[in-house]
Amino acid sequence: MRVFLAGIPLEDERVIVVGGGEAALAKLRLFVDSPAELVWFTPDGAPDRDRRPAGGPDPITRPPTREDLAGARLVFLALDDEAQAVSIAGLARDMGAQVNVVDRPALSDFQTPALIDRDSVVIGIATGGAAPILARDVRSRIEAVLPAALGPLATLAGRIRDRVKTSVPDFMSRRRFWERAFRGAAADLVAEGRIEAAHDEMIRLLDAAAPEAGVVHLLGSGSGDPELLTLKALRIMQDADVILHDGEVPAEVLARARRDAPRRDVEAMTAGQVFELIAGHLDHGERVVRLYAGDPDVSERAQRERDALDATGIAAFAVPVVPGPAVPRLRPIGKA
Repeated sequence: MRVFLAGIPLEDERVIVVGGGEAALAKLRLFVDSPAELVWFTPDGAPDRDRRPAGGPDPITRPPTREDLAGARLVFLALDDEAQAVSIAGLARDMGAQVNVVDRPALSDFQTPALIDRDSVVIGIATGGAAPILARDVRSRIEAVLPAALGPLATLAGRIRDRVKTSVPDFMSRRRFWERAFRGAAADLVAEGRIEAAHDEMIRLLDAAAPEAGVVHLLGSGSGDPELLTLKALRIMQDADVILHDGEVPAEVLARARRDAPRRDVEAMTAGQVFELIAGHLDHGERVVRLYAGDPDVSERAQRERDALDATGIAAFAVPVVPGPAVPRLRPIGKA
């Protein structure tokens, strides 16, 4: 990872934009509907009123002073005069602000990512200033598939968050509750604009919440190309609580799993030891992914582990692998 995107809460924060051109106007539009205090300076001249963002602040037609910059959290400079931009950036940093000089990454403390704004849900795509047009193209593709109700759904979750934490003290059970809430009828009701009905549905789910049984899925990394993983395999890997994997599973495939799910290389373990490990996780109600290199259907090791699970009545759900040219041809089950 070459760029780290940090979420900055904007309540009670001061954001300053300096400049009167299109680049400055674009920064203003980002924050007009935010809870931040937005201040706009136009030392290079203010644009006509019909070009200004609705609801934006009135321009102050001079450069900001040190006193103006006091207390600012973020300062955006969109000025043609580089010497003036460098001077104001220095003042802003002296006053504790983080500075972005538009189209001048070397002069900036941070770059503005391409943002998908869904109110409480904000998604950023960044290239570290190397390819901003590429970031915008990626944003357009993602934005096209995201529901507009994503923000209201997150806001509704915030309303009941404390109640959920009190009612469901176990972390794993809370995760299961939120998954049901975000993927079920409550989400559909929010999409229809029926917020209070969605709230009632979430409370109904909360009152009915019960510990879920653990489950184990058997997956293969196939050819090793993560783009050939099926949608089902990707969903299961994203839902996993723990990943038990062969040592030869490519890092690119492991990277598609849920980021906070523990990963354990079980290459050196026997089938019995892997079984004991899986059984322990299932006893805690966890969702286990056993991830094999290549295709588990032609792996003797995978068959032995599955036999150990079957012998104790533990159901293991296998997900087919999409064949590819580089799938390792392991020895067929039952043949030397």
